[in-house]
Parts: sequence; C-alpha cells; structure tokens
Amino acid sequence: MSSRTPSSSCSSGSSRDLPTLDQLERDPHTVNHRLRAQGPITWVEALGGWYVTGRDAAIAVLRDDETFTVDDPRFSTARIIGRSMLSLDGAEHRRHRRPFVQPFQPDALRFETADAAPADEAIADIARRLAEPLRNGRRELRASYAGPLAVESVLGVLGLTSLDPVEVRGWYTTIVAAVQSADTIDSDTEAHDAYLALGRAVLESGSHVVGVALDSLRPEEVASNVAVVLFGAIETVEGTIANAFAHVLRHPEIAESAAAAALVEESMRLEPAATVVHRYARADIDCFGAPIGAGDFVSVSLAGANRDPEYFDDPDSFDPFRATPRHHLAFATGPHACLGSHLARLEARIALEVAPSLRLEPDADVEPRGLIFRKPPALWVRPSAD
Repeated sequence: MSSRTPSSSCSSGSSRDLPTLDQLERDPHTVNHRLRAQGPITWVEALGGWYVTGRDAAIAVLRDDETFTVDDPRFSTARIIGRSMLSLDGAEHRRHRRPFVQPFQPDALRFETADAAPADEAIADIARRLAEPLRNGRRELRASYAGPLAVESVLGVLGLTSLDPVEVRGWYTTIVAAVQSADTIDSDTEAHDAYLALGRAVLESGSHVVGVALDSLRPEEVASNVAVVLFGAIETVEGTIANAFAHVLRHPEIAESAAAAALVEESMRLEPAATVVHRYARADIDCFGAPIGAGDFVSVSLAGANRDPEYFDDPDSFDPFRATPRHHLAFATGPHACLGSHLARLEARIALEVAPSLRLEPDADVEPRGLIFRKPPALWVRPSAD
C-alpha cells in the first residue's frame, strides 16, 4: 500500500460508497460502474490499492511493464510456484515464456500424440465423449464437462497425457484456492505439496514440449512455467466454458441465431473468467489522474474494462452481434497477454457446438462468484427434450 494518501479526485468516494471485498466478489459490475463514474482509476481501501475500471487506462497499465510490474514479492501465484513468466518482466519474462509460445499458435495447435492430431479434432472427440452423459437426465455441467474438457485438452497440447486428468484437476483446485486466499498462502502446505507433486509429474512425463523447454530453462523453471500454463488453461478455460453456457442457457432466443464463436466472444466480454490482474508500481506516476505512488498495488479489472460504456454500447447486455466482438480484454494485453487464447477460444466454441440441447434446471444458481476468478458455483442442466 502507498504511504501517501490518495487524492480526493481519485479516491473511491465517501465511506458509505467504499466497496467491500464481498461486494467485489458478488457483483463487481455494479461496483465498477459506480467507481468508473469517478474516474478510470480509483483508490479502493478494501484492496489496499488502486483499482482500474476504464478500458483505456487498463490497456495503458497492462502494456507498460516498465512502470507497472508483476515482479513483486506480494504476487500471490509466485509465492506458491516460484518465479515464472507470470511473475517476471522484460528479458527474463521473454526467456521463460519463449519455449511455450509455439505450441499454442493457431497453425501449430496439435495434440502431442503418436499421430499429432490437430487440436480441433482431438478436442471435439473429448468433448463428444464428455457430453454423452449430458443426454441422460440431470447433470452438473461445470464439473462433469467444462472442467474435464479444459484439463484433457491442455494435457494433450503439452504432451502430458501420462498424467491423470483427475489428479491434475485436484492439484489445481488446491492451488487456486490458495491463490485466492492471500492471507494464508505462505502457510498453505497443501497447496505447496500439490505444486511439488505436479512439478515432479511434469518433469518425468517425457513430453516433447517439456524437453524443448529444458534446453533453455532449468528444471525448476520448466516446472513453474508449465504450472502457470496449466493454471490458465484449466482454471480460466473451465470458467470461460461455464460462463458461456450460463449466458447461452439464460438467453436461448439469442443463442439460436448466433454462431458459437460469437457467443464465446461476447460471453468473455461480459464475464471474463479472470476478472482482475495485478500489478505493482515501480515509480510515482500520474496515471489518468490517479497519483499512483512507487510500490502501490494496482488491480486492473478486466471485467470493468470490458463493460466500459465509453467503448461498448449497452455494456451490460448479452449481444453476440456486436460489431467489435474481439475488442474485449478477457485475455489481457501487453507482454503478459494470455498465450493460450487461441486454445481457450477453440475449446469454448467446440464445447458449445458439441454439447446436446440443454436447459437450466429451474432452481439453478448460475450467477458467477469470485474476486479473482469468476464462474458459476454450479451449472445444473438437463436435456431440453426432458
């Protein structure tokens, strides 16, 4: 937290207007609209830092890694898995990231199997297999479909098919819970044990991608970077798929006439699975009127940027027919933009196309939850023909 008092023009208003962490977790969109009316960057006491809700301000912060760094001891994920592309900037960031870029390029996306199957074909096969039980009565879609699809897909791309998908997902459930509980993260031995088990499995997997990475990175660096890749490809892709289904099933009349790809893009704009990303100021700077001090914590709300009314008409509505479907920041931007964005889009599109016609259970609670990662707690569905 800054040692300075934020100026009144950039603070979050009177004490009764100050958002709580609970409000940000339950309904960040209402909070974001209220704060954005005071400025694109405001001080939020509950966060102990600055909160970015304007789209232009978010882009500026995320693209300026010289001023706004991830390389800070407060960065929660690094406190579990160590230094990686996620928590480094500049040349070191590029060194850690470089070995993992090519496998996720659109023209290179394949499963690392004997026949090097194209990712779209392999993912469609997995999706069809996982979707089959959805044809038979009541099912919880997030746990039985979205999560397993995300896990099996990224393991295939990374050549980690020797790992047990159920075990991998269990490790990640533990790690994600720790990341979102920063106050206890350093004492969470279960999360550290989960990461160590994952790292051992990765290094012993015989994966070609891992082998290439070992040519330029130390074993512990490979383990931490594969963990980061899996982290994004499991947690946020599961959320992306679940959120897309929630929007589609709540708006069947809109979904019927829209392409799956457009439905996915609009869902990611309206409810990004990763709702915020964190940065730390290296120096004093006046940023869009906010007097940010050296060392200050800066939370960039991707959800806020994606609903900025200065850029998006009727930003709170689900409209897959927008003229600029990919202008959202669900994958962030700048040096740390998500390297798995193509895979995430592919999985979500296939998931929507392959799943049978479904309807929400009448009592289904599909409102997303989460301060950092947002997705419905559950998605209970049944075949629409039932």
